[in-house]
Amino acid sequence: MQLLDLVETTVAGLGYELVEFERAERGVLRVYIDVLPNADHAHITVEDCEKVSHQLSHVFLVEDIDYERLEVSSPGLDRPLKKLTDYQRFAGCEASVKLRMALPGTANRKTYQGILHEPEGDQLKLEFEGKEGPAMLEFTLADVDKARLVPKVDFRSRKA
Repeated sequence: MQLLDLVETTVAGLGYELVEFERAERGVLRVYIDVLPNADHAHITVEDCEKVSHQLSHVFLVEDIDYERLEVSSPGLDRPLKKLTDYQRFAGCEASVKLRMALPGTANRKTYQGILHEPEGDQLKLEFEGKEGPAMLEFTLADVDKARLVPKVDFRSRKA
């Protein structure tokens, strides 16, 4: 079993979604996890990361995986969008999308920010503010270089 498959199977078995996995320099393994859409809590906690880290450490020991350090964390407020299910889950949210190459009729523009719409088949949609008002960008997952949610942070006090 490949390392990515091993990590994904372990994370899924614990009830989390694997968002990203990377093997960095000096033997560092980075694992980014998120809660499943139907989870009873909205965000990843330190306890969630600890649980996954503990389990992965045991799995790596059993499978004799060579690494120096394991880092498990949440994907952050600017969560990457990698799979079709990410676009379905975050429809209605603001996202930034960078395309691999400009699409025909887009005046060589590759970067867009706007509201994700529910995908239709493999067609992804992003409503953005164009030069002449609201416009709709239609693209596929293969067209995407990078896509992330745009963080919404409220710095105002919660006191009334």
